[in-house]
Amino acid sequence: MRRRTANYDNLDWLAGKKVHLKVAQNVIMPYFGGISNILKIFFTNLAKALFAVSLATVILSGVLAVAFNSRALYLYGFQKYNVAATTGLSQTELNKAATGLISYFNSGEEFINISVTKDGQTFELFNEREIVHLKDVKGLFWLDYRVLAIGLAYILGFILWTVSRKPRRWRELAGGILGGSALLLGVMAALGIASAINFNWLFYQFHFISFANDFWMLDPTRDYLIMLFPSGFWFDVFIYCVVAAGVISVVLGMLAWRYLARSK
Repeated sequence: MRRRTANYDNLDWLAGKKVHLKVAQNVIMPYFGGISNILKIFFTNLAKALFAVSLATVILSGVLAVAFNSRALYLYGFQKYNVAATTGLSQTELNKAATGLISYFNSGEEFINISVTKDGQTFELFNEREIVHLKDVKGLFWLDYRVLAIGLAYILGFILWTVSRKPRRWRELAGGILGGSALLLGVMAALGIASAINFNWLFYQFHFISFANDFWMLDPTRDYLIMLFPSGFWFDVFIYCVVAAGVISVVLGMLAWRYLARSK
């Protein structure tokens, strides 16, 4: 009797075990599998969205980096706004100022030090307030460089991940490029409209947001930084950046759209 009871107990235990296994197979595993699929879809879509945002950010950051490292753009502004007459500096000294500014923004120096000659006298071009403000501006330069580097790294990683999958997801990549181009084009259009309505307001809001002090509030009658770069110059630079970023986004978007249309 004891043996039979023991056998029955073993059978009951095995039956219970089988029931538990069936529950695990039919209920628990599909549940976790569903969660896994949801998470996979979520992170895949998140990666695509970040690619589009990164592409838009990289294009804009790259355009800004090129613009503010363009000596030709500085000299164009000096000539257009007759800065030589405003400052009393010769073209040679203005060239020195443009070169010195670009060199400073890309150097490890904390404060700028540019000396120029006017009427036979050599002096430091910028005063204390201007020097502190230029230090803050340099911080924005390097922030732009960091954003550009991080964005490029993510884009490269996303491309490698996308093209290494089987089958290769070229359409996904083209879709991300189209999305990023559309995003940037929309932002540039909004900024263009805002600047057309009131550029000065937009320019001042940028300064209020970007700088924690008031050293950017300079006197155009005595501060050379304002004389060198009047508000008209910044409007021109703004338009250049908006147009350049917009053109790049349109070209990339059209190429991506054309690929998607042909690969259906």
